[in-house]
Amino acid sequence: MTHLSVEMLAADAAEPITTAGHAQLGIAVLAGIAVIVLLITKFKLHAFLSLIIGSLVLGAVAGAPLDKTVTSFSAGLGTTVAGTGVLIALGAVLGRLLADSGGADQIVDTILAKAGRKAMPWAMVLIAGIVGLPIFFEVGIVLLIPVVLLVAKRGNFSLMRIGIPALAGLSVMHGLIPPHPGPLVAIDAVGANLGVTLALGVVVAIPTAIIAGPVFSRYAARWVDIQPPENLVPERASDDLEKRPGFGITVATVLLPVVMMLAKALVDIVVDNPGHQVQKVFDVIGSPLIALLTAVIVAMFTLGRAAGFTRGRIAATVEKSLGPIAGVLLIVGAGGGFKQTLVDAGVGQMIMDVSKGWHLSALLLAWLIAVTIRLATGSATVATISAAGLVAPLAAEMSTPHAALLVLAIGSGSLFFSHVNDAGFWLVKEYFGMDVGQTLKTWSVMETLISVVGIVCVLLLSLVL
Repeated sequence: MTHLSVEMLAADAAEPITTAGHAQLGIAVLAGIAVIVLLITKFKLHAFLSLIIGSLVLGAVAGAPLDKTVTSFSAGLGTTVAGTGVLIALGAVLGRLLADSGGADQIVDTILAKAGRKAMPWAMVLIAGIVGLPIFFEVGIVLLIPVVLLVAKRGNFSLMRIGIPALAGLSVMHGLIPPHPGPLVAIDAVGANLGVTLALGVVVAIPTAIIAGPVFSRYAARWVDIQPPENLVPERASDDLEKRPGFGITVATVLLPVVMMLAKALVDIVVDNPGHQVQKVFDVIGSPLIALLTAVIVAMFTLGRAAGFTRGRIAATVEKSLGPIAGVLLIVGAGGGFKQTLVDAGVGQMIMDVSKGWHLSALLLAWLIAVTIRLATGSATVATISAAGLVAPLAAEMSTPHAALLVLAIGSGSLFFSHVNDAGFWLVKEYFGMDVGQTLKTWSVMETLISVVGIVCVLLLSLVL
């Protein structure tokens, strides 16, 4: 299937699953999303509570009985947490072991030692890509900020020349590559293959990170020429450690789950026989749960023990990693509930029916929906979850590669133009010592570049797959 339009996907669509008309459903969607946006932005209510209330409003305006709306939301929340919650938790454990053992610092120091002055921006995007693979965006910023500030100061670089590549690498990983929460939820919602999505995500991520990182940093450094703030250099995790794991074993540990999941995708393509013994073995080995669990267990030895951690300290590190992700899990779960409420109300079917004559690529439609929700809420995760719920029916007739591209289109849209309603905007602003205008000209433009280049790469891949 070389090109999927909304019109083609809607041709054989089933009847809507509710009796509500398109106008009523459209109003219900707008009301639900408007309530979520208003509660998050105006009243500063936690996204978890906002998504619950928005789901109830959506069901009520759509004319669904309250008990059925509650059932839909609860089912979606449970399914999402069951499908992605464990993976998010395992990713958090792996990220904490990487940080606390000094493994992240070892990757950073080794690559920087090998990079010359001209290659430094490229080294920063590479470091961010590797370190950002298993950890959340905010954690990645905290890990890399000391390095960014130190490199910029010692090498007399503009802070933007070093900082933008690092931010681009982290942001691309966050929006496009599992096991980050957004991509995982989108994969689950549209029924995409995780291994194929991961492989195509890497293909999209590389040129996107290059253009939004080292290339754009040249212009960002001219627009905003600032020096590293003296008082914002936090201590690094490994400063108090007597030893830390080696570079090779650290990189191998971080990439282990990726290799396992990609191996499954490769076997699926080559063997293409569900009953074949080899494929059965790799279905287990390459499942996200087994891949991440294996990486966590391996990391306890290759990272924790290599840093001299006792069993007690490893256990404490694992426990410490789970607390901070409670909010993320609740938001993702509530987002899954909102998605299921959309589905059960027949909103996906409505979109297919209404968009029959648009002659618009389903991938572009998914991107536009994610962009709209991102601009309104400021949350990439909320944008991904909501957009995935809205366009999930479009994936029903898609081939495996195109379903994966749908996930990447949503992920790209979820990163569009971070501004004042995004917590990441303020995090970057404060760490880099910029004012609002400078942050808009650098960070916000960089995020927009990632989104636009990402969807362009996705659309180009859709023409050849």
